[in-house]
Amino acid sequence: MNLFQTQPIPAPDINWLAIGPEIALGVGAAVILLVEVQWKPARRVLALLTAASLAGAVGLSVWQWFWIAGLEPAELHATVTPFARMVVLDYAAVFARFVLLGCAVLGVAAGWKMMERLGRRAAEGLALLLLATAGFSFMASTTNLIMVFLGLEVGSISLYVLAGITRERSESDEAAIKYFLLGSFASAVFIYGVALLYAGTGSLEGVTDLVVLKPGVLLIGLVLVIAGLGFKVTAAPFHAWAPDVYQGAPAGVVGFMAAAAKIGGFAALLRILVEAFSDYRNDWAPVVAALAGLSMIVGTLLAIVQDDIRRLLAYSGVAHAGFILAGLVGAAPARQVWFYVAVYTVQLVGAFAVVACVGGASASRSAISDYSGLAKRSPYMAGTFAVLLLGMGGLPLTSGFVAKFGVFQSAWAGGFAWLVIVAVLASVAAFFVYLRVIVTMFMGDDQTGMLVAPLATRLVLAVATAATLVFGFLPRPLLELAGNVLST
Repeated sequence: MNLFQTQPIPAPDINWLAIGPEIALGVGAAVILLVEVQWKPARRVLALLTAASLAGAVGLSVWQWFWIAGLEPAELHATVTPFARMVVLDYAAVFARFVLLGCAVLGVAAGWKMMERLGRRAAEGLALLLLATAGFSFMASTTNLIMVFLGLEVGSISLYVLAGITRERSESDEAAIKYFLLGSFASAVFIYGVALLYAGTGSLEGVTDLVVLKPGVLLIGLVLVIAGLGFKVTAAPFHAWAPDVYQGAPAGVVGFMAAAAKIGGFAALLRILVEAFSDYRNDWAPVVAALAGLSMIVGTLLAIVQDDIRRLLAYSGVAHAGFILAGLVGAAPARQVWFYVAVYTVQLVGAFAVVACVGGASASRSAISDYSGLAKRSPYMAGTFAVLLLGMGGLPLTSGFVAKFGVFQSAWAGGFAWLVIVAVLASVAAFFVYLRVIVTMFMGDDQTGMLVAPLATRLVLAVATAATLVFGFLPRPLLELAGNVLST
């Protein structure tokens, strides 16, 4: 017997459609940079290239959806893990791509004035935005922990650079440095957790039958992974970076930065906790519930005392992270979590589009007093911003109400009644936060002349407002779309 004889390694299953959207985004980023270096075209050429890349990614995502729908159940489970199980092609991955790409399209439109001010560096900004989208998309389309980490790093590093890309103000540089340092620490915590999960299970795969070798090591690894991803979704107590970064980064990209990181983070949490380690729910659910309750309380209370709209939205994001985590610990969480993530991230991008228009696309800081009398200067902008804020607050007949009701119901069914009570109280208190801004806009004194929003900003606000109202009156289509996540 030849002791050195080895079995042939089977060739991995290749399915280019499974990573088609990421290829479109990566190729688009490369083409934008090459065209800029070679020909130095007008900004509208870069806009067309960016639109083509995003349109290609959306088209491929739609193709993925219908390709999955055409498979038989037996075929589906046999073909959704190409590239040696490094990638998963299922409804959850495609739905996450839809949300990410939608936020990317809105983010580009909302930040286009900033891109114009960047001059020749606009190509860098657009390429980084596409790469960030591709990175967070990988986080949603894999159950392999190393691939999750690679997607996390591609997306995060792109956002670190975007936070300080203007180089006009010291606040932007400070925001980028803080984001990089704290983000690097969170990444280190996450990868250490991945190492412990591997030590405890002997596997980096997520949805296969796990053989637990060392339960104690596995639980410590889960805690570290939750902490690392908690940083990305701005859950307390891992939220300290968010107010300073949101306040200092250019207003034109903050909405996309906040939305994309949340989508990728919650997608990874669903993959790891709900899919891979569902058998350990009794161990990780109390930890996540504690983070959810703390996030709601900290985010709401600190948002109340802010006098800068960016910091207010940052702490509001901490509270919303808590609401989404409450859905994560509930029964059948995927549908409710994805509905909440989808509607909230669109509202977030729309809100920062207003901030960019009022304070300047590349500016830092934005005092609430700057919004005094905005209804007189720009009735359209004030009206749409008010709808978005009421949606974030969870006013009935808005998508925010449906989203909160869904996660509250899920948490209650999951046995976390105390968390629902905390969430309801936090929601009531949060109305003061949003009504304060609305009162300032509609009842404050007009300090300057008329404010004309760019066409791209008006379109972003129209889409975000329409989504807030339509999915408040008719939530079923989006809920059914998110519900398909459960089918795989």
